[in-house]
Amino acid sequence: MTEKAVSIQDMSRIHLIFGDFDNNINIIQKEYKVSIFTRDDEIRIKGDENAVDNAEQVIKTLISTVEKGETPTEQSVRYAISMTNEGKGEEVQTLTADCICVSHTGKPIKAKTVGQSKYVNSIKKNTIVFGVGPAGTGKTYLAVALAVRAFKAHEVQRIILTRPAVEAGEKLGFLPGDLQNKVDPYLRPLYDALFDMMGSEAFQRNMERGCIEVAPLAYMRGRTLDDSFIILDEAQNTTPEQMKMFLTRLGFNSKMVITGDITQIDLPDSKRSGLVEATKILKNIEDIAINRFTEKDVVRHRLVQDIVRAYEQYNERKKS
Repeated sequence: MTEKAVSIQDMSRIHLIFGDFDNNINIIQKEYKVSIFTRDDEIRIKGDENAVDNAEQVIKTLISTVEKGETPTEQSVRYAISMTNEGKGEEVQTLTADCICVSHTGKPIKAKTVGQSKYVNSIKKNTIVFGVGPAGTGKTYLAVALAVRAFKAHEVQRIILTRPAVEAGEKLGFLPGDLQNKVDPYLRPLYDALFDMMGSEAFQRNMERGCIEVAPLAYMRGRTLDDSFIILDEAQNTTPEQMKMFLTRLGFNSKMVITGDITQIDLPDSKRSGLVEATKILKNIEDIAINRFTEKDVVRHRLVQDIVRAYEQYNERKKS
């Protein structure tokens, strides 16, 4: 049996570390089968040596989070545990939480995982960035946040959001309305992200001025996009020809972010995914970065991580 102590500089914040009803500490105790309690200005951990070491690392991560002015959540505690179990606990502690932008409700938008932080830095440093990974990892949301930041800083004159209108079970022709009505459901996640960042009034105003464009990928053909921040979402559903067409739209002083999840390809079986092919062809080109997310970068409900992991394991078993 081993016992370790972690010093706390400001005991007035101990409730943030422990969480409501000690929820954060209960998660750590259950994971590592340790006892955690406070004594004087210390958090003490008692249990098996390896378990105590891991629990200490997670608690230090929570303290680091509080010192940055943030409140640990159940999701962030479980993320710290998963990274610690992989020997990457110190990476989480050094995770910079710079605010990308502020939503119209005043909420600061930041990278919440190591994978997200690397993705944000890649977008800042490179002209073309691929974000590939499962649902809920913030691929599109963070890209839109960076686009809004660049637009507000007058680094670009336009934000262009696009995605392929590929049916996932339905046929466009049977949907009601004109062409715009038919494709709007496919573009809804992009509208939602912009509404969140800018508010509906600013969004509509900039749409009317032509500073923001949300359109199906087919509308990009034949254009050269200068002074723009361009995001291609759901890129796993592009064909190689569509992907090449999109990438060659890049103009001067522009930035492109391409996001997608290669486990959710809705193309007919005979069609190859342009995203899969592009990441192979372009992987060694300077100023193009490819970021891959895992289920650990999922920032939605805890069950989303479990679902993604279960599907990955199922697909691995099928292959073998």
